[in-house]
Amino acid sequence: MSIITSLTRMWLTKSVKPFTFRNEYDQILPYEECDNLGLYVHIPFCKSICNFCPYCKTLYSAEQCDRYINSLIEEIHLIGGQNTERKEATSLYFGGGTPALAANRIKEIIDALNEHFIITEGIGVELHPDNVNADVLQVLKDAGVTKISIGIQSFCSKYQKILGRKAIDTDAIKAALTAVPFETVSMDFIFALPGQTYDDLRSDIDMAFSLGANHIAIYPFIDFTFTESQISALPKKEKRKLLDAITEYCYRQGYSRSSIWTFSSRSDANYSSMTRDNFLGFGCSATSLFKEQFKINTFDVGSYCERIGSGDLATSLTIRFTKRQRMIYWLFWTAYSTKVNTMDFENFFGVPLKKMYGFELWLAKLCGFIKEHDGTYEMTLKGAFYYHYYENFYTLSYIDKMWGIMRKKAFPERIEL
Repeated sequence: MSIITSLTRMWLTKSVKPFTFRNEYDQILPYEECDNLGLYVHIPFCKSICNFCPYCKTLYSAEQCDRYINSLIEEIHLIGGQNTERKEATSLYFGGGTPALAANRIKEIIDALNEHFIITEGIGVELHPDNVNADVLQVLKDAGVTKISIGIQSFCSKYQKILGRKAIDTDAIKAALTAVPFETVSMDFIFALPGQTYDDLRSDIDMAFSLGANHIAIYPFIDFTFTESQISALPKKEKRKLLDAITEYCYRQGYSRSSIWTFSSRSDANYSSMTRDNFLGFGCSATSLFKEQFKINTFDVGSYCERIGSGDLATSLTIRFTKRQRMIYWLFWTAYSTKVNTMDFENFFGVPLKKMYGFELWLAKLCGFIKEHDGTYEMTLKGAFYYHYYENFYTLSYIDKMWGIMRKKAFPERIEL
């Protein structure tokens, strides 16, 4: 896997140099110069730990959570206070962990961010199914939340058992969503689980929309090396057949595809913290992406609080991009939406996309991965699958390695990918 990603990296960046992350950071962050800036807040606490989940998380305690939120608000003011005027930000997403465990403090966090940013396209929060009750939802809505994403994973009892999740009270979820409506109600599912069929996944999707969802995300199961999960994903051929079949089903139902994994029943329903040109992250493991650098905060809650308490940023690692490295990063995550607009690329980098990657685009069209129309490249069903297939290699070669190291060491000296 590392050979595939390394060869691809060398070909597209025209360099043998790896992506090198160093234990260094700028105290003043260049987000003021960024257009299309998104915000992200990570709250790492969970009531129980799912063994398949790779994200930064720790068991919940009220005392530790309050200390962490205090530090989080300090970090927001530390970074936001670098500029005298409020900066426009397209969106704000809360992830975790289980952010709703801090529902009573979400408004404090949003208020702190509103002192420094103008959020134009809504605020989203991830929820565990246990959090979906009218009381919690009303607290979030009163705080300014406009979108929610519920981590269902599966309504099927056999997959709930495989994933170590308990049965979901669908009647309670429907009643809560009816009582407290949001602009976007998204539900997350895992696909490519062992033995999973088209009927299994279709049943999950139908149930989601019947309960009040207007957006769904179907993420592939990825077996990270540092998790304790014993689950094996479907083989490639079965995975492609399942993804193609469920995509065609969503199209027949009239749902629009907004990214590789997401479909919505309304054009204005969207939930994605990934497809943004630049973003600013707060909290443990949160990442920030600017035009010339990418940084990631420490995964360790105690170290995060100590670093912020000293008046310094909690950055663990930083990479300073070459221009081609940044282009690849932009293309990879923009393609997550299934479309790449040539003018967007040229406006961001000041050079035509075809000048930089004309041969690669020609080859992708020849292979049937993309179609071109009015300056936009759009993935075919085949292209969307192979994007997923390569993203799996990327995740296991790059993200798996980095997160595995950072889970063990708060501030590693250097990582090469």
